[in-house]
Amino acid sequence: MLIGLAVVLIGAVAAGASVAKKQAFFESHRRSRQVILHYTLARVDDPIIVLGDSVVEASALPRELCGHAIVNAGLDGASTTSDLGNWLMDVLDGRPAAAIVMALGINDALGAARDLAEFKANYSALMAQLSATKARIVVLAVPPLEVSPRLAAEAQTKAMGLIESYNSALPELASRSGATFAALPPMPVPHTIDGVHLNAAGYQLWNQAVLQGASVACRAS
Repeated sequence: MLIGLAVVLIGAVAAGASVAKKQAFFESHRRSRQVILHYTLARVDDPIIVLGDSVVEASALPRELCGHAIVNAGLDGASTTSDLGNWLMDVLDGRPAAAIVMALGINDALGAARDLAEFKANYSALMAQLSATKARIVVLAVPPLEVSPRLAAEAQTKAMGLIESYNSALPELASRSGATFAALPPMPVPHTIDGVHLNAAGYQLWNQAVLQGASVACRAS
């Protein structure tokens, strides 16, 4: 009995240590990424900033669009509650940006399971913060998730219900804030590598939607 209890306790401690180690890694990665983005944004004028989560971070967008540098400001794990507004305002430090593309929502749905009311409140508050930059704000639709060995059908169904509600609300949120809504076209099957992160076919369409939305900076130049 005591031996069995000891084995259980050792297993629990090992599992907890593993989770803590992974969390420390992600936090360290995000801090390093934020430092790099600080240096990047300090040396470009009037950039197009794509602000979002790991789907953004892993993307391979072109380096510029109509003379504006494109800065990939994706941060793994980012959501509408990640204080991205204060962080970006602090990094820009009064310097102008041509456009900010907001690509958020997956972690709100999949990780936090935020209901539509909370998501809309958070998203609206973030747009209000970012509007102080005087940049043109672009709101990108949230890409769909797929069932995969790493994303069970039950979790995918629950998250997709939230994502569909988010996407139904985003056009109106964008319109009320004077932002541009960028829809995503229907995605092929499969369009992800793990149910969440996009594969080459998914990124081809996602990139096109980002660039089409960001082109508001070109029309304004």
